[in-house]
This record gives sequence, C-alpha cells and structure tokens, in this order.
Amino acid sequence: MKINEVNTHLIPIRFEYHAPTSLKEALDLLSKYGGDAAPLAGGTDLIVKMKQRLVEPKCIINIKNIDELNRVEERHDGIHIGAATRLRTIEKSEIIKAKLPLLQEAVRTIGSVQIRNMATIGGNLCNASPAADSATALLALDAKAHLISSEGSRTIPLEEFFTGPGRTVLKPNELLAEVSSPYLPENCGTSFQKIGRTSLDIATVNIATMLKMEGEVVSDCRIALGAVDPTPIRAHRAEEALRGKELTDETLKTAAKTVSGSIAPITDIRATADYRKEASKTLLRDALTIARDRARRR
Repeated sequence: MKINEVNTHLIPIRFEYHAPTSLKEALDLLSKYGGDAAPLAGGTDLIVKMKQRLVEPKCIINIKNIDELNRVEERHDGIHIGAATRLRTIEKSEIIKAKLPLLQEAVRTIGSVQIRNMATIGGNLCNASPAADSATALLALDAKAHLISSEGSRTIPLEEFFTGPGRTVLKPNELLAEVSSPYLPENCGTSFQKIGRTSLDIATVNIATMLKMEGEVVSDCRIALGAVDPTPIRAHRAEEALRGKELTDETLKTAAKTVSGSIAPITDIRATADYRKEASKTLLRDALTIARDRARRR
C-alpha cells in the first residue's frame, strides 16, 4: 500500500526548503539548483503533485513573499501583474475590474474562494493546463509573459509560452516574473464563457473573446479557447473570418464552423472530443454576442 494514496497530508519525499525575500536571491537559487528546484507560490498544484509523487523536486523555493512578484500595476503600456499575485487579489482588484474585466470574469470561475485565496496567476499559467481559465482570457487580451533569470530577461507573447500539456518554454533557471496586457481599445467588449461538470471543476471547454466594433462592423477581434487542444490557443482563422464584417447569424455560423475545424480536442473523463467540438460552437456564438452587446454599451 502506498502511503501517499491513503494519507494525503503527507509529502513522501525529502527536499530542501528556501524562502527568499528578494527576486535576486530567488534567481540565484534557481541558477544553483536548476531543474532540481521547484518554485512555490500558492502550492495548489505543486503540493498535490508532490503528494502523489508526480513531481519530486529536491529543492523548494518559496517565492510568495517577494514584493516584486506581488502587484497589479498600471503602466504606460498596459497592466502588469506579478506572477505571485493571488487570484483572489486579481478578482477583487479595482484596476482589473475597470481595465481588464475579461480577466476578472475568467479568474472568478477558477475553483473556490479558498483556492483563489492561495493560487496565483503565475502558478495557473506555469502549470500549463490546456484548460487554464486565466490563460484563455490573457490570450484574448494579447498578453505577454516576462521571464527572468540571473543571466537576463526576455519577453514573449503568451501564445508562445505553452509548448504542451504541463510544458512551457521556461528554462530550468528561469522564473515567470509577470504577465502584462495592453489596455483594451475603445468601442470594445469582452466575454468569458465556460462549461464544466460542476461550478468548481476545471473547464470542459472555455472561451474568451474581445470584439472592437465600428458601428455594426467588427473592426478587430481576438478569440481564445481552452481544453480543446494540447495548449490554450488563439483561433486566428476564426478571427480573420469576422474582421470587417457585421456580426450576423451567418458570420457567427461561419466563425463557429471555423473554430470547430481548427481545434483538436481529446476524449477524457470530462467529455468526448465530439462534445467539445459542438460545445465550442455554441460557446463562441454566446461569447461573441455578449461581447458585441457590451461593446455597444461602452
């Protein structure tokens, strides 16, 4: 009998524990331990995996008390959010509510309040689940990931951050320091829609949209989906099918068909691949209609 399958209070591995209070100290530790280290922020994914022995890091680096990684900040180029910022902080932030309502709408669907009080935006992204709700919203916001190591820093589109289920472009000595999103344009509306088995379950399908309208014509749009591909994705072909057109029943039907043909969902315990394809069509129509109505009100 495996003790970690019976008593889930135990972490059945030995590891070093470090709690740096500065970003430099954390990066030095990552440089020293590399792939043997695991950053700890909220721990809602990492601790579970350690209990199940899915991951067995030799060193835990607690980054939750590093001030540089805990913030929601307005800058000239958009909103910057530190990777160790808790989801509940983002959910209740007046800046996010006013400037990035799409992200607030997505974050409030993640787990329970208790989970959101611990889980962080960086952890949700670095876990690299294809169903990550924050990732879908941030992709539709055209967000960027800011990566840092003791050797330097780099900024990449968030779309390039994910490489597969549970995998990212992060090097062993790198840390996701923050994510940033440009400000939403005028005359735009957004919407996040999600289907799950229960209100606390991860998404069976989720979708995020941003529509910029000029009268009744879609002048720009971004569409992102989760749980329908190995990574959260942008639906570029569907976006192109909408730009420059009125949002009629026919254009909605075309966009939905394009999305359904562009995804590669799997069959698992939550849904079949066919169900996810059909659900993506309905969610897209709903999300685009809601985003259009919100753009009109703005």
